[in-house]
Amino acid sequence: MADEIERIITVPLKATKMAPRSRRAKRAVKEVREFIARHMKAEEDKVWIDTKVNEKLWERGIQKPPSRIAVRAVKFDDGTVEVTLSE
Repeated sequence: MADEIERIITVPLKATKMAPRSRRAKRAVKEVREFIARHMKAEEDKVWIDTKVNEKLWERGIQKPPSRIAVRAVKFDDGTVEVTLSE
């Protein structure tokens, strides 16, 4: 395995609209974690989400998270995945 694997991934967040309005942004963070863990073949507890991604999800409040978000995921040799905003 190489030192690190880097991918730009667009995470769909439409399932967050199914959650109650007072829990949508929290659900969006969980959706990002689950999606990245599944596509980068890592465990959910080893996915580290940057504060910029969290701020982007919470930008319009708890009731209106974005419908999709583009992120950069980097998987290291020890299995941890770092998620940052793509630019």
